[in-house]
Amino acid sequence: MSGSAESVQMEEVRQRAQSLLSSSGLAQDVKAEVLTLASISLPVSEKYRHLTAEEMLKENTAGRNNLEASESLSRLVKALSILEKYGCNLTSPTRPRYWRSVKHNNPVFRTTVDAIKGGRRVLFLYGYTNQQIDGLSFPDEVTEPDCDVVAAVTLEVMTLRTEVDMLLKGVHPHPECFKDIIPGLTLQKEQTDDSNLPADDGQGDKLQAPPPLVKPTPLPRQTQLAKPPAAPPAVGQCNLCGGASTLVCPSCEDKPFCDACDDLYHRHPSRANHKRDKIQKTQPENCSICGISSVSIQCSTCIQRLCLNCDRLFHSHPDRRGHSRTNLAAASGPSPSSWQCAHCTTVNEMRAVLCTTCDRPRLATPAIAGHDGSGPTSQNTEWQCKSCTVVNQGSSILCEVCERPRLATRPPVPPAPESGSKWTCQFCTFVNSKPSVVCEMCSLPSKDASAVSAPQPLQQPPLPQPPLQQPPSFTKEQPDLGAKPQPKPRANLDLTRQKTMREDGLALIHQIREAEKRGVSPEEVYAALSMCGGSSTNPCDWLTSELPHLLDEICAMAASVQLTCRPGNGGSAVLVDRDGPEQNGVKLSRAEAKLAWLAAGGNKDKAVRQLLRDRQVKMRELHSLGFQDMSQCEEALRQSGGDIKGALSLLQRPLMEPFHQRIWLDQPEPPINPKHPDKQRMCRRLLALYDLPSWGRCELALSLLQEPDVNYSLEDVVQAVKESQDREFIRRLLNTECPVCLSIFPRSKMQSLTSCQCSVCHECFRQHFTIAVRDKHIRDMVCPACSEPDINDPEQLDSYFSTLDIQLRDCLEPEVYELFHKKLTEHALMKDPKFLWCCHCTSGFINDGNQLKVTCPSCRKSFCAQCKKPWEPQHQDVSCEQFQLWKRENDPEYQRQGLAGYLRDNGITCPECKFQYALTKGGCMHFTCSQCRHQFCSGCNNPYYKMECKIPLCKFPGLHAHHPRDCLFYLRDWDADRLQALLQRSGVPFNTDPSNETQTDACGVMEQKDEGGQPADSPCGLQTQPGQAGLCMKHYREYLVSLINDHSLDPAVLYETQELVVACQRYLGDLRKGEGEDDNAFSARLLKKLMEVPLGEKVPRSK
Repeated sequence: MSGSAESVQMEEVRQRAQSLLSSSGLAQDVKAEVLTLASISLPVSEKYRHLTAEEMLKENTAGRNNLEASESLSRLVKALSILEKYGCNLTSPTRPRYWRSVKHNNPVFRTTVDAIKGGRRVLFLYGYTNQQIDGLSFPDEVTEPDCDVVAAVTLEVMTLRTEVDMLLKGVHPHPECFKDIIPGLTLQKEQTDDSNLPADDGQGDKLQAPPPLVKPTPLPRQTQLAKPPAAPPAVGQCNLCGGASTLVCPSCEDKPFCDACDDLYHRHPSRANHKRDKIQKTQPENCSICGISSVSIQCSTCIQRLCLNCDRLFHSHPDRRGHSRTNLAAASGPSPSSWQCAHCTTVNEMRAVLCTTCDRPRLATPAIAGHDGSGPTSQNTEWQCKSCTVVNQGSSILCEVCERPRLATRPPVPPAPESGSKWTCQFCTFVNSKPSVVCEMCSLPSKDASAVSAPQPLQQPPLPQPPLQQPPSFTKEQPDLGAKPQPKPRANLDLTRQKTMREDGLALIHQIREAEKRGVSPEEVYAALSMCGGSSTNPCDWLTSELPHLLDEICAMAASVQLTCRPGNGGSAVLVDRDGPEQNGVKLSRAEAKLAWLAAGGNKDKAVRQLLRDRQVKMRELHSLGFQDMSQCEEALRQSGGDIKGALSLLQRPLMEPFHQRIWLDQPEPPINPKHPDKQRMCRRLLALYDLPSWGRCELALSLLQEPDVNYSLEDVVQAVKESQDREFIRRLLNTECPVCLSIFPRSKMQSLTSCQCSVCHECFRQHFTIAVRDKHIRDMVCPACSEPDINDPEQLDSYFSTLDIQLRDCLEPEVYELFHKKLTEHALMKDPKFLWCCHCTSGFINDGNQLKVTCPSCRKSFCAQCKKPWEPQHQDVSCEQFQLWKRENDPEYQRQGLAGYLRDNGITCPECKFQYALTKGGCMHFTCSQCRHQFCSGCNNPYYKMECKIPLCKFPGLHAHHPRDCLFYLRDWDADRLQALLQRSGVPFNTDPSNETQTDACGVMEQKDEGGQPADSPCGLQTQPGQAGLCMKHYREYLVSLINDHSLDPAVLYETQELVVACQRYLGDLRKGEGEDDNAFSARLLKKLMEVPLGEKVPRSK
């Protein structure tokens, strides 16, 4: 092709690639174009317009030998890859945040761009022209980089990096373009070409140029420098163990291997794909001593190949017993799938590493008899180290002195030196300064004692021995010039192999630990080592600089494959075909390429196949989910990095867009219509709005709303359906009757108290407690239906009010709820023994003093703290009893009132809050305190119960109290004459006539009456009779009973027989009359039993 045609092609490809790079900023989009530009045969000066590529190559390779030049070019490739990233970032639509500056203190920048010559000139071409203290930056007036110029420079950077990389790998199609720039590479190319030319028979010796002084080093296969290949071993000897070889590997520089070593050596992942050739069997080699028998033993110490008989005779000499020998007969074993142990001759499987009989390694040398001629000892007995001759315990594995393994052979020792030189003893490793037959330290013979002791016959001639018993002399002589040169003595291959494996393992562990500190996984390190394992490049640095380009290359290779899905009966069939010029490639991402590359263990070809297989599986899955547009699926997978969930999110986003637009509209959602024809839509709305547990519950709610003659609301039905799925139970929940207003409500709109099982509607609950708080006492706040709980139980009352406070907080108005808290506080204060109610007003307060006279802080009036009577000056320094006695005798007003005033002063005192009422006890004995709402009997102060009490033998389920026999509750039914007789029997005086000026026709004693549903204090007003001290019969009896209680008189002494039986049944249980017992004895016995029952403890008595 002519130069003009190449220039035209160069220009077309350059413009197309520049347009793609300036628009997308992705290096993988122009991968194919860069490879085309790098392959065009044009001089370097014509190919690069912006970059001074020729000058850059010369600066980085001038004055260096081939090895240094190759390393410099490797650094140049790494630096160009970093510069390529800078250019792609500037042309990318999503430009990085800190694109305007490049910092010199960046470690990646220092080790790559700054490590080569000409790197900063490329940054100047990008636009980084402003020199800063710590780096370069764009000028302040520049707001956007020139994408066209940056794309052109970046394209040349990518092309130059590709060409240098191809030169290092030896795959550049036109290396002659660089012969004047990199002479070392041209010399290698010319030398390779000259070696392939046939030699001239006539003028070959005259025209042959002298060999170069420095042998040129061949270029590496990848970005590493290969050492000059060593001379391959002779065919027939394994490169590792020295045994008979059966295979040769061209990829390993034509090294021969036996079957066992080939299986171990090529098990490594980097060598698993090597192709090996079988070696044709040649004529069997004969023994080097007798020349008759075939070779069976090879000695790596004395470099001899011997038959069995010659080996036994030759190595029976004490100086040669420790030689390391290999049994060559094992190479021709019975089966290629097995191996024979060199120690015990057991045939083991090919996959076995240790012998199944003696547990020795596969490549262990045969056991050699010791100096004493005895066979191998047991593993539990003492053993002698073959290196330092120290005897160790049988349980030890390593020697205590030299720390060599138990089965290790003697290390190779250089042959005995000539006269006048130093030599090292092969047994104790002592360096002898003088030539001698034995070692100065251990007195053992040297390795080649026969050669060293050449002058010995002059001093002591050897004794003659029979020729049949004397072994032939094997003293080394100078080899003939025409003889085949023998290879140098080999070291112990087992130790060398073990040492190499240990060093490689430690190096790998160190690299993995260093990589973990930098956030790199062991899989990535292993894959990176397969790419740069033979060079000095750090795997982490290689992953940072070279992995993105490798991933782009994998994507570019996979992009040439078209994925075609054809729907069939069983799903979709995916075919892989090569694209034509008119087809578009598969869209792949770096994330997918990296996963495939790691799965392939760093193999690029396997990674491409794995990447395509993974993409096929993901495309099938998306196709099975209903997404048929292949281009959209590929683009979604590329954007999500191959993640199926991310791709589904991207594919479903356009489908959900109408829904998103609808839910963000300001228009309110239409209400749910149970009679809507689209039943499924209504069920979906119920699930979304009300969080019902299942689809069946939604259908149940709709069916309940569609029933005729129902007035259920949607919220009530949903709440009932959440509680149960039983239709009858739900109907009972929706039709609950309020016991107060008798209206029908759903259970969700009913309110219940914790003290009972009653449920009332919200309105009745609110009105009841609002009225109770405003107009009633705190103890009236009970259930409006059953009047529970019992307010006389302190423990139940406290727990009831604690829960009631939570319920009233939401239903009462703020001012009513505040009043409830005020009354609740007063109720709690009443339990304090220092709390006093004022007798003049309804206020209460805490009295901290200990005086009788207290003053109310509300009405500012004084009263006695003990008797609760209004304070008078005569009460000062006088007890309450003395003051009452003085008042009866000296106060005219008190005397005018007569017994009515007496009854008023000895009125009712609440046993709970100690509040005193100037009222008589006549009439109904069930008294309710207006202050604390305590219900008690005014005659004996015992409490009233509304239900069963805890007193034994009590069977009354309703309202009741337990009265003692001296209570007014029983004595008020007696006649006045009988009460007077009880007083006369004990000698207690009583009044029958009224006091002066107190005789009236109506009783004036104050008592509590029910007027209009409210209690009120008013005079009695009943007719008085003569002989009743100016009182009515009811209050006169009360007067007489008060005298009986003051003197603690027992009314049982006047009981008749029937009264005794009833009283004993009430207090003692059923006492029956005994057989033959007369009435008088029975009455006397009942009276005695009844007198043992004490009188009322709480009955008011005078002090």
